[in-house]
Amino acid sequence: MPIFKCLLPALGLTASLLSPTSTMASEAPTGNVVLTVSGQISETNMDGSFVFDMEMLEALPQYGFVTNTPWHPEAHEFSGPLLREVLARVGAEGDTVQAIALNDYKVDIPIEDASKFDMIIARLMDGEPMSVRNKGPLFIIYPFDQQHETQSQIYYNRAIWQLKAINIE
Repeated sequence: MPIFKCLLPALGLTASLLSPTSTMASEAPTGNVVLTVSGQISETNMDGSFVFDMEMLEALPQYGFVTNTPWHPEAHEFSGPLLREVLARVGAEGDTVQAIALNDYKVDIPIEDASKFDMIIARLMDGEPMSVRNKGPLFIIYPFDQQHETQSQIYYNRAIWQLKAINIE
């Protein structure tokens, strides 16, 4: 067992490999597109971008953690693919992740955050899909309780809910 899997329970994290990235169903969405990744990427599947439906995101390795956030009165379990794995899947080659929400709110995240922290594109909260009303369907979230450096306004500002697109710059 790789050492990172051994350490995950001690950090309050879980990991489950659902299927290898290379076997994503048809590499094109069959359902509604929930995430579009564009910009400096080497892999595309639609009009110069890489688009994911929820099934494609579910096919990536899934990780989870329980954390408190400034937006919830108590801790919740968030799960989904690691941001760094989504970036690797599309061959991201830039320095900045510009994350864009459904309401067109944008935030710039240094791409190094994706390798430094176990941040995820959460698709589930407490094991259930997140509605738009509840910050979904996708939420870039840092493991605030597990990586204490992220407990600051800088990282709270970089966590973005209702994520719809990522542009790599």
